[in-house]
Amino acid sequence: MKNIFKYLSRSWYIVIIILGLLVVQATCDLALPAYTSDIVDIGISKKGIEETVPYTIRESELLKIKALVPEAEEGIINAYYYKSEDSVDGDSIYKINVLTKEDEAYLSQIMRKPLTIYGMTISMKSETGEFSVSEDSSLSAVSSEEMQTLMMTMFASPDRAARLEALDSFMGYFGSMEDSISTAMTAVYIEQEYEITGTDLESYQINYLVWKGIYMLLISAIAMVASIIVGFLASKVAAKTSMQLRNQVFKKVVGFSNAEMDRFSTASLITRSTNDIQQVQMVTIMLLRMVFYAPILGIGGVIKVIHTNVSMSWIIVTAVVMIVILLIVLFTVAMPKFKLMQVLLDKLNLVAREILTGIPVIRAFSTEKHEEARFDKANQELAKTQLFTNRVMTFMMPFMMFLMNAVSLGIIWFGAKGIDNGTMQVGEMMAFMTYAMQIIISFLMFSMISIILPRAGVSASRIEEVITTKTTIENKKEVISLAGKAQGEITFSNVSFKYPNADNNVVEDIDFSAKPGQTTAIVGSTGCGKSTVVNLIPRFYDITQGSISIDGVDIRDMDLKELRQMLGYVPQNGVLFTGTIDSNIRYGKDDLTKEEVEEAAKIAQATDFISEKSLLFESPISQGGTNVSGGQKQRLSIARAIAKHPLIYIFDDSFSALDYKTDVAVRKALLEKITDSTVIIVAQRISTVLQAEQIIVLDEGRIVGKGTHKELLTSCEVYFQMAQSQLSEEELKKSINEGGADHE
Repeated sequence: MKNIFKYLSRSWYIVIIILGLLVVQATCDLALPAYTSDIVDIGISKKGIEETVPYTIRESELLKIKALVPEAEEGIINAYYYKSEDSVDGDSIYKINVLTKEDEAYLSQIMRKPLTIYGMTISMKSETGEFSVSEDSSLSAVSSEEMQTLMMTMFASPDRAARLEALDSFMGYFGSMEDSISTAMTAVYIEQEYEITGTDLESYQINYLVWKGIYMLLISAIAMVASIIVGFLASKVAAKTSMQLRNQVFKKVVGFSNAEMDRFSTASLITRSTNDIQQVQMVTIMLLRMVFYAPILGIGGVIKVIHTNVSMSWIIVTAVVMIVILLIVLFTVAMPKFKLMQVLLDKLNLVAREILTGIPVIRAFSTEKHEEARFDKANQELAKTQLFTNRVMTFMMPFMMFLMNAVSLGIIWFGAKGIDNGTMQVGEMMAFMTYAMQIIISFLMFSMISIILPRAGVSASRIEEVITTKTTIENKKEVISLAGKAQGEITFSNVSFKYPNADNNVVEDIDFSAKPGQTTAIVGSTGCGKSTVVNLIPRFYDITQGSISIDGVDIRDMDLKELRQMLGYVPQNGVLFTGTIDSNIRYGKDDLTKEEVEEAAKIAQATDFISEKSLLFESPISQGGTNVSGGQKQRLSIARAIAKHPLIYIFDDSFSALDYKTDVAVRKALLEKITDSTVIIVAQRISTVLQAEQIIVLDEGRIVGKGTHKELLTSCEVYFQMAQSQLSEEELKKSINEGGADHE
């Protein structure tokens, strides 16, 4: 996961904006349950009355209130209320001055106990003189006579001190329920006063509900806008990250030597460039939209729960602990399988690639059943691993749903008891339940994405492995340039080479020079190291011992790009790219004129088949050149090298797919047109190298002969045997006689 966060740091400023928007979204989401609670507890239960003191009250009631407060506080009440011109049945109406929230809280603290008592009297049952309380309440142990005695003292005693003492004693019976009962009874009293003084409670209630609804809509709209912007920015960051990773991987792979390509395999590199980067892109979006949002919502929910009702917090803690234990278990079991899954995906891609590229051979040998079985085996191994991880993760969702339902049931059960006891209101319980669900949903979001998090972490590690791989062939800090003064003379000095992790050298003690204006041919039996020798010149591999130099400069001291720009390389198997004939010939030098393209095609003897096509040089070439024959593909590859006008030509058995007549014509045209360049030809056919100024004969990785065709016939047994097997007896005798010697 640290690699994914490293990739995110590239767009740190957008991530910060996203985090800010997520905080805004979470704040809005967490604000809604409180509004819902207010609508139930105030808008419905209290008819929209949220005041804690009456804003309108009859003079007679105000006097009763002042009778139950200390004398010093009576003056404070007088300061807040003024006598209006209105009256009810001759009873003057007092109204409150404009209050701040602080003033209202202060006045409420003074008037709370009297308002509670008078609100309670309204709720009393007139026939019994009692009011309904829960059996669990501390009032259940108080007799009716005690209550009536205290009330008589509060309401009828001429002594203020006695009244206040009786009031404190009465309120003391409520214990922990005092605050909730005071709130409820105060609302009852205020509601009655408003009704008597002519306040339209229906309009009052509707007005309250409408404004609360508008606030909720505004908050929801803000949350929606924040969510949309987060989604847009998250998608942008993820797309940018995947684009950068693809570029990094591609640039790194293009710079790989054959050793690195052998280490990773083409199939694995394709998987890492596509599937692995796609996994990282998908998880990046989810990280920014869900994983980052989950802890913000969860922590905010915990804070809200603490402020709502601490007594039931243990339900949330229990649920969270169970979720954490589940996630730890699932991650421990599933993580190794996620790593294995990517390896098996590489294997499946490798098998599929081999089968698809080798279909002609498979059909020719009728091995379709064998290949189907091989693919089925790789496919089943991957499917079994995926099924295992999916089955493990399937436990998560049912468990989460069970947990959510269990938490809801627990909150309803204990919340109902709190409502019955008077320690909780209905809206408060609803808000608590919503906050609890938000906390669990935050863990649910994280648990849902945890299914792909481990796999994405593995994918990121695999991508990072490619990006951080140190290439074995790279430029030195200081390079020597031959720009403008290179001649193209190549010198091999005691060169030996062995492939990575091999025990023995493939070629050993290779020592020769290839001069400009001359053709140097390398011949030998299959597997003797001919192609290996020429592949060392472009530094596809670095030599193990000795040196290769161009005009006296070691190629390891040259800039790789400059070195390869000197070369016109034609591989053993012609490689063409999707496009046109023209684009393939221009591949090495895109600023060629039309005449130069046609000239290169003419030298490579490609104009005959190009002229037969309706679009000529604009004729399309499919992927890998599958719509042209092997000989045509090879001629276009030769034309591509010629069009570049390099100093050094390397033909790695590039004439093998040409018929004898075309082979002769191509070599003749080359000799006429590239007289100043160094030409190195790897060949199996003796006829291809007859006119070469220098022929190098390899046998088991060593030079066993060096000279012209005529010289080697008399001086090199290996070359003579090759010539004897390929040339007619008449051609062989003619060559020997022209050389002035006989060979036995």
